[in-house]
Amino acid sequence: MLEITRSTRHQKIIGNFGENLICNWLSRSGFEVTIVDHNGIDIVAYHPKLDMRLGITVKSRTRTIGKEAESVYIFSYRNGKNDYKTYLKACNAFACEPWIGIYVETTDYGEMYLTSLKNYQDNYRGAAERAVDDWKMTPVYREKYRQDKSVKFIRIDFQPENWDW
Repeated sequence: MLEITRSTRHQKIIGNFGENLICNWLSRSGFEVTIVDHNGIDIVAYHPKLDMRLGITVKSRTRTIGKEAESVYIFSYRNGKNDYKTYLKACNAFACEPWIGIYVETTDYGEMYLTSLKNYQDNYRGAAERAVDDWKMTPVYREKYRQDKSVKFIRIDFQPENWDW
């Protein structure tokens, strides 16, 4: 196991990696995909045979040892922000069905989740008013996501060889 030491640009790099990983798997599944630079939305994906257009917000995080179970914030409502409203506005502008993509990596593995906003709201968000909406990463929730056919899931196990500096 290699401990993670983040560079100054790591958050940008991991964000790009999460977006590209999701694009790759959507493309492999028959979607036409592009990364967009728009407030609230990161990917637009269209499946011609299914006539589905997805607007995906992607959240990517690196978790160091002992912090693997920390939640990933999806939408913030703090300090007058409303990420959720911004996201829905972007999805409407591109005529997309709203979806959420999450990529979390640890020292040993990376996990990618992709689900519709509706599935997230119906099954994982909770009803209470809150400062942030989050994607929980505890072992119990990770197992729930894996069992949910509406959550697309990919795990990548890292097996570094000859990668010590």
